Amino acid sequence: MLSNMASSLILNKRIETTLAKAKELRKYVEPLLTRAKEDTYQNRRVLFSYLQNKESMKELFGSVSDKISARPGGYTRIIKLGNRLGDNAQTCLIELVDFNEALLAATDEKQTRTRRSRRGGRRSDSPAVEAAVENSPVVAAPVEDAPAAETTVEPAAEAPSTDQTDSSTEPETSKE
Repeated sequence: MLSNMASSLILNKRIETTLAKAKELRKYVEPLLTRAKEDTYQNRRVLFSYLQNKESMKELFGSVSDKISARPGGYTRIIKLGNRLGDNAQTCLIELVDFNEALLAATDEKQTRTRRSRRGGRRSDSPAVEAAVENSPVVAAPVEDAPAAETTVEPAAEAPSTDQTDSSTEPETSKE
């Protein structure tokens, strides 16, 4: 079972399973990924004895080993998803860390931002800020020149017009 799950993880880069299986799969696949970083004949023989799948071996020694070559360990990530409806088992997503493109883009974006300290906050009274505000090309229009938007809003307390009402909503008047 672990061999098939490891092959699926290598081919698909992410699989959904129970938490207990994912933790065991992590113990099984991490040493395999470490061994795949060095492409030798002996490593290929040993890994094939574990995986028993030619396609996963090609993928492992192809694109996967290229991406994980600089990483010292921790090749997989487990993300908990919640409980399954049928048997209430904890489900999770186990994935290869270097293949999550959305998360990699987010970390690159974080690294490009500058770091701010709490002590050096923005000062609005500095002359550089005031000069930049005065020289900015965006000028707000005066309030008097702006055209007023005409909207008609009927209050909720008003009685509806007579053409839209039926006789049941109008109060009856008695003649005495």
